[in-house]
Amino acid sequence: MKKYLLILLSLLLIVINASAQDTHNIVERSYTFYDGSIDDPLNKPFPLYFMDGVDDLPYVELESWMELLIFINREWLSDPNYDLMFNAEGTDAAYVRENEYHLQFDFKEKTIEFDDFNAFVHNSDNRSLLDVLSASGFTDAGESELFQRNLDLSYDRYGDVVKIDLASYHIPMIMQDGKYYMPLQTMNDLLISPVTRATILFNGENLMLVNRNLLGTVKRGLTELGELYYAAEKKEMSPQLAEFGYWELCFVLDNLYGLKDAHEIKYFDQFFYQMGFDEQFKTATAEEADELLYKIIDFYLDDLHSKFIDYSYRVGPKEVSWTTGPATRKFDEFVSLYGNAREPFYDEGYFEKVNYEPFVYSETGNTAYLTFDSFICTNASAYYDAPDLDSLPRDTVGLVIYAHQAIYRKDSPIENVVIDLSNNTGGDVDAAIFLMSWLLGDAPFSVKDTFTGALSTATYRADVNLDRKFNSGDVLDDKNIYVLISPVSFSCGNLVPAALKASDKVTILGRTSGGGSCVVQPLSTAWGTFFQISGSSRMSFLKNGSFYDIDTGVSPDFTITQPRKFYDHEALTEYINNLY
Repeated sequence: MKKYLLILLSLLLIVINASAQDTHNIVERSYTFYDGSIDDPLNKPFPLYFMDGVDDLPYVELESWMELLIFINREWLSDPNYDLMFNAEGTDAAYVRENEYHLQFDFKEKTIEFDDFNAFVHNSDNRSLLDVLSASGFTDAGESELFQRNLDLSYDRYGDVVKIDLASYHIPMIMQDGKYYMPLQTMNDLLISPVTRATILFNGENLMLVNRNLLGTVKRGLTELGELYYAAEKKEMSPQLAEFGYWELCFVLDNLYGLKDAHEIKYFDQFFYQMGFDEQFKTATAEEADELLYKIIDFYLDDLHSKFIDYSYRVGPKEVSWTTGPATRKFDEFVSLYGNAREPFYDEGYFEKVNYEPFVYSETGNTAYLTFDSFICTNASAYYDAPDLDSLPRDTVGLVIYAHQAIYRKDSPIENVVIDLSNNTGGDVDAAIFLMSWLLGDAPFSVKDTFTGALSTATYRADVNLDRKFNSGDVLDDKNIYVLISPVSFSCGNLVPAALKASDKVTILGRTSGGGSCVVQPLSTAWGTFFQISGSSRMSFLKNGSFYDIDTGVSPDFTITQPRKFYDHEALTEYINNLY
């Protein structure tokens, strides 16, 4: 009997000890949340939680975090019908969207599971699954504006169930006193950054949701939000934050880096180990960790979309001195080569610079030329409110609207239209879609999600003549269309010629384009660094029902070997007229 009592006592002590080990000293503190400006949109502090005396590794409580998710989706993403419910029982908790898709948290097994990630984070309206167009297509009054989504010509293939073992990343999930806690950075990386194309930064004093432009730069000047971010007291990372920050970085890159397979990276922990960086990260100071991340992103990944943007507030505002990898250096050589080749032709009147960017429409004989070096789109009202064509914004959309009117004016001699993307390094997807819609009418935009395996082709139309209707009057459908590309043509400057070539309505001239297939994904580290990667949304083109990656570039139909011949419009016009 005494033997059994001793066994029972031992078991009881094990239970007590286990219970004690699972009990955390949790401290709640509240912070102002800034939604892209120095205004306080919540009008109340937002709670964060700190465990066991570690003051720089914040957690969120799932039910209160839900309030912030709803606010961001309704206000930041203009989705008034977005809603979220929270359910919990025992060691299980879940978020359930109004569309009935859910995110399940298993606090016993330390896993999270999406029945369909893309559907869970999807806008509540009926746009396509992987829609990349940021414009809604409507004014606040419900009037059509600039874009139309053609759902009859759109195609969605839903992705796989996503189950992630957070225990394998040493990411804590804590359940105590009927509350469920997750690290702030993990929830940001899962549910904020991939949805908003922005990221939450925490500087120990404030929370702020920012994209690349909202902090400013040391060179050009910090914004008010940037000043606020860097004004926080600069404290060194705790050992717990350094360890967690390493594993969180592995977690987010494993799931959201869209070129992982192309770089032959199975897991980033393995990659960091192979490069000798893993232990360096885990014991680094904030400045050492930032410098190491900078080296990894800009030198070793070296994919042009992935960039180190801003140092952590722990380091302070510091100008980034780009130390780039061989691919970026080669790209920069091409930028100089083609930029210098164009320079002499400014004197010929073929080009002009406006704020260092040429947005130029010109005509040589029977050929119209549109030249622009990046895709830029302004607020839709700026185009509709312009009193005349000369007052249109000097950007891609304004240039297309202007060109359409010029090409179709009375007694126009224009038979050929050349879109010069030879110095175009990408930019705003909305502007790229507008251009494609002008040239194709129904413009398909195909995307693969490397995180979930989902596939989508969304089809768009544009209101080029600004009559708020979407018809043949918006399409360049009776001209010979040419697109001029070079190794500088990158990102959207690469996507557009890929999609146009697949349409068989456009002739591609020049040299093979520079590639760049993934939509840029802003991210942050747990210690407060701001960077971006080639995200999980990989732009593709659709042919024979299959999705093809465009990262290796687009080959021209007709090669032009000498860069200066790209910009001699007299010679190029003659060449085009003699092609057929």
